[in-house]
Amino acid sequence: MMSRIYISAAHKSSGKTTVSIGLCAALQQRGLKVQPFKKGPDYIDPMWLGQAATRPCYNLDFYTMQRDEILSTYKSRSLGSDITLIEGNKGLYDGLDLDGSNSNAALATLLEVPVILVLDARGMTRGIAPLILGYQDFDKEVYIAGVILNQLGGSRHEQKLRAVIEHYTDVPVIGAIHHDHNLEISERHLGLIPSNESAQAQEQINQLAKTITQQVDLDALLEIASSAPVLQANETIPVPPQPASTIRLGIMRDAAFGFYYPGDLEALQVAGAELIPIDAINDATLPAIDGLFIGGGFPETHMDKLAANHSLRQSIKQALENGLPCYAECGGLMYLARSISWQGNTAEMVGLLPGDIHMHKKPQGRGYIRIQQTGNAPWVMHTNEVIVGHEFHYSAIENLPADTTFAFEVKRGTGIDGQHDGIVYKNTLACYAHLRDTRQSPWARAFVDFIQQHKQK
Repeated sequence: MMSRIYISAAHKSSGKTTVSIGLCAALQQRGLKVQPFKKGPDYIDPMWLGQAATRPCYNLDFYTMQRDEILSTYKSRSLGSDITLIEGNKGLYDGLDLDGSNSNAALATLLEVPVILVLDARGMTRGIAPLILGYQDFDKEVYIAGVILNQLGGSRHEQKLRAVIEHYTDVPVIGAIHHDHNLEISERHLGLIPSNESAQAQEQINQLAKTITQQVDLDALLEIASSAPVLQANETIPVPPQPASTIRLGIMRDAAFGFYYPGDLEALQVAGAELIPIDAINDATLPAIDGLFIGGGFPETHMDKLAANHSLRQSIKQALENGLPCYAECGGLMYLARSISWQGNTAEMVGLLPGDIHMHKKPQGRGYIRIQQTGNAPWVMHTNEVIVGHEFHYSAIENLPADTTFAFEVKRGTGIDGQHDGIVYKNTLACYAHLRDTRQSPWARAFVDFIQQHKQK
């Protein structure tokens, strides 16, 4: 567990995600057990990282987790691995607070992990030196152990940059990746297209691994990773064994719905849920389940296929009308509404919620949130009144009746209308908020307990 590396950048869109995916796959293909982590709230990058490493990718986030919880989670999830790779978000020193207390640098310092900077070097030559020197000097506690140059124009460009960096800095260049459009993963409004939607995902991962193996000094990277000090003694959160399941929890997992945190799914299982996968596009009816969880995703890009599956939509609506407990986040909320309108087209959805979804060109809600429970939810998410989470949606729900019941008041963020989130209908709770099962918000146990109580009735 000593070997660890932090992949960061000077700014977002530098290519650190594709580099991280390629590194995970290349190291895994060497026979190493690679445990990936992602800093901050994110579903899509971890899906790619997890597939590349063949191990679930876990999120580490100062906003939803306490510092000792981050340490404990990191250590427990790293057990049995040969090397851990943490991919940052945005730039190394970017974060919410002026003091940088929740930045990538802060996480690298907390975990005492050497940093590799991925630098988009397009159009740069001598100017790369003051950039590196400035990043080194800004925070002496952060150990920038190397750089990977990205998007290079060719071998001549690479030689110039290597000469400049060697002359002016003491930071080694451990990789130089030449521009190649074949390495790019297609993007849409929320970032990369999720790997669960990409039929060529494994092919792209293999290509990234090949490029990284050829253009990055993996031996040098492994040497840097092994130089990380032993972390201070700290309580490790054990990964609990899965008990005998007491309920069957349906979970939408298909091309349209795939935004689930591995830690949350494990928490649901530990609470006693057997996770029953459901394909909203191809399954004709609901299986025998005691509750339903519909996570986020991109239902708008699959709305015609979702609409065409009339039998499943009717099966879901009837089950929820009959009181089946259901928790739906963002894309799940969209699916339960009457319709989705996007790019001039409209498609019918489940029709349980009395509202219509309209897609917009700009985000309608984005970033961290704080929501306060109103007491109207079918189950209490946590004893704390205020819950933290995140949201990122380009959609808005319209035409809701004035007497709509809401589970949350929005203290930070947007939610449904800037003031409320969490539409309550019978035993269904549908919100734009994305929650993480953490110490301060153990929602998974609360949901499973409610399903068990409903089942006993």
